[in-house]
Amino acid sequence: MVVERRIAAPAERVWSALTDLERAPEVLSGVESVELLSPGPFGVGTRWRETRRMLGTSATEEMWVTASEPPLGYVVEAESRGAHYVSDFALRPAGPEATDVRMTFTARPPGGAAGLLAKVFGALGARAVAKAIARDLADVAAAVEGRSPPAR
Repeated sequence: MVVERRIAAPAERVWSALTDLERAPEVLSGVESVELLSPGPFGVGTRWRETRRMLGTSATEEMWVTASEPPLGYVVEAESRGAHYVSDFALRPAGPEATDVRMTFTARPPGGAAGLLAKVFGALGARAVAKAIARDLADVAAAVEGRSPPAR
């Protein structure tokens, strides 16, 4: 799935908001906590555990950066209950004070009964994920544009 949003801020400022893992719970309303697992600046190899509220429940996933090209984009991967997830963030300047952000999310479900269940409930999950990504991008936009975040 792909979610896009134009943010009224330069790419460097958007990049900073998207990659500041320590501040993620302050910026992203869906993120409850982040535990950094690797030292140093954000880049390939950065790992963390993120606790996020989705579909009325909290879930913690370990994530890691597999590609990074500041301030144009990065890729984050995760594995959970046999599924593999890839989140690809692309930032494109849209003038001196605007950035188009495209987040592409893919999931490879596990095999067996769990995979079948994932396929059956895939549409519901896809809508929830798309809504969460759109909310995250709205939260980032509010943070870098100096606005209050959207009402929940």
